[in-house]
Amino acid sequence: MGEVAEFRVEGGSQDPVGPSRQERLEALRRQIAAIPARGESARPRPAEPAASPVPADRLLPVPEPLARLLPDGGLTRGSVVSFSGATSLLLGVLASATAAGGHAAVVGHRRLGLLAAAEMGAELSRIALIPHPGPDPVEVAAVLLDGMDLVVLGLGGVVVPPSRARAVVARARSKGAALVVTDGRWDGAHVRLEAAVHGYRGLSAPAWGRLCGTRFSVRAQGRSFQPRSARMDLCAGRTGVEWRPGGPAQVGSPRPAEVAL
Repeated sequence: MGEVAEFRVEGGSQDPVGPSRQERLEALRRQIAAIPARGESARPRPAEPAASPVPADRLLPVPEPLARLLPDGGLTRGSVVSFSGATSLLLGVLASATAAGGHAAVVGHRRLGLLAAAEMGAELSRIALIPHPGPDPVEVAAVLLDGMDLVVLGLGGVVVPPSRARAVVARARSKGAALVVTDGRWDGAHVRLEAAVHGYRGLSAPAWGRLCGTRFSVRAQGRSFQPRSARMDLCAGRTGVEWRPGGPAQVGSPRPAEVAL
């Protein structure tokens, strides 16, 4: 699988002998420039027979049950996705993108379970971690859009002003990268995803039996399609854990309870 690359952009004005903010960002840009060319093989698996209006080279793959829920069958490069709820699905998105040859960066998530992502097939050597992005994680994410296919940004409860959000979206579009934002408010996201644990498989009674799968309720809504939801299962397979469809998509169904895994 390889090792995860960890970039550190720490320090601040309170550190008189440390590098300045601009120097830290320039160092990050140099690290990004050293990353090999982004994977051209990052393609989603077709979710439906009908062709997507978005060309295949403009899409990043996602777990197959999620691809069936999204109108284009993947994450569109240059778009922003707002994500909330159970992080297992977020790890599944990272796994799909990197397993297909894409490079990803995770900003501001200090406790993301990358072991679970590896069990889903993630290529850890293609994931860069910036757990401590400093006082301006949005700017760090904007720099990373230059060299990554996918950037996952934890906002830490921050509300991003619309003017700044538009500037970052324009950068993502020009660089051909997808941005997934969590833990904050980003108005104008192209797609909003909410995931929640719906139940478990293999438990015959509370705390009795062998857990062999988790069922999720996922709701998607966006600018170009009506809200829809589906259930999907994360199951133990022969070589790891797998995402499987748990039920057909429903239009306008209720929101799942926001229970994080």
